[in-house]
Amino acid sequence: MAALGGAPGIRSARYAPEGGPAVERLVRELGEAEDRRARYVCELVLLGPDGTEVRGTGTLEGRIATEPRGSEGFGYDPVFVPAGEEPTVAELGNGWKAENSHRARAAQDLLRQARGLLGLGAPAVG
Repeated sequence: MAALGGAPGIRSARYAPEGGPAVERLVRELGEAEDRRARYVCELVLLGPDGTEVRGTGTLEGRIATEPRGSEGFGYDPVFVPAGEEPTVAELGNGWKAENSHRARAAQDLLRQARGLLGLGAPAVG
């Protein structure tokens, strides 16, 4: 989170007990901050038998809502509003998350990178 100097960052799992306590702490610490920008980041690595490394990175930009909304997902999903959206990830639902989350984007990127490395090109659509 920009307003918290990057916290919780890579320590988000240890920021507070998962679920409600973590969300409550985040909302409390942000208080009335105007700058509520936030970012989810996922990095996936595939190691080949010869030690070749393929990386996939996914990012989901957004902001932190002033209160939790929605019932799907986990972690900070009830307060994370993706850029270009008004609902939180928890309101958008697991279907949206499966296609658009930072993890989904990292997996898509990893697949692209691996296909390129193997000379397979893009997958067929449809």
